[in-house]
Amino acid sequence: MTTRRVAIWQNGAARTVGPDEPVVTAFDQGLGRGDGAFESVLVAGGRTPHLDAHLARLHRSARLMELTDPEDDAVRALVAAAVADWPADVEGVCRVFLTRGLGEGTPPTLLALLAAVPAETLRQRDEGVSVVSLSLGIPADFRATAPWLLGGAKTLSYAVNMAAQRHAHAAGADDVVFTSLEGRLLEGPTSTVVWAAGGRLHTPPVETGILAGTTQARLFARAQADDWPTAVTPGTVEDLRAADAVWLLSGIRGAATVTRLDGVERGDAGLSQRVRELLAR
Repeated sequence: MTTRRVAIWQNGAARTVGPDEPVVTAFDQGLGRGDGAFESVLVAGGRTPHLDAHLARLHRSARLMELTDPEDDAVRALVAAAVADWPADVEGVCRVFLTRGLGEGTPPTLLALLAAVPAETLRQRDEGVSVVSLSLGIPADFRATAPWLLGGAKTLSYAVNMAAQRHAHAAGADDVVFTSLEGRLLEGPTSTVVWAAGGRLHTPPVETGILAGTTQARLFARAQADDWPTAVTPGTVEDLRAADAVWLLSGIRGAATVTRLDGVERGDAGLSQRVRELLAR
């Protein structure tokens, strides 16, 4: 059984195609201009337990980008077609793409790609990540008043994010924490920053234009129910250095413990196990 799948939405129905078959025209606005949104959905045990949260965020991205927003039923049918008969013992990542298609007045492109979670992602989940801090070069509060920058939308325009990760790799690190022009914490290229300090879990405010993290929201809800206080905090890299523990949270990797920050080794005060247990509930 192949561990690569493609499903497309056409003529009001979802269908699967061969993983090497063409599914979009070269003139698609998502391909030519990155004009689209996406979500990465974990497939575990042959199921998509967190699909609802990703659907809500996809709809938000569509509104911010003024994309034709597909109904929930369409996206659910698309994901179900891709995931059908997926091996229960293989963790997968189902990426749902929504683009502007050929442009105004034409139907959007909606498709899903499914593959096994990469081994490196699983390694980072288990062993943690080394991280460098990099400036994104904009003030923390600017995107809140600049809707054209699409703060809070999960767009296909990930070139800067991937360039930042390549820079980190060249420096011997795994990942990045972005900061604002004045040094406030933002997010990772593909993750939400969370740290533990003063008996609380902290994360930066989404008003800075960062993406609202589905995994972070789930962790904070379960932590509060478990009497672990949480807070939205406009932190700095210095706060991460002084924290009891730091994690990068994402839907596929889960909670990756930051084991080194800007070249300095750091621990997690034994808190990562508790975080993983909360996310596994």
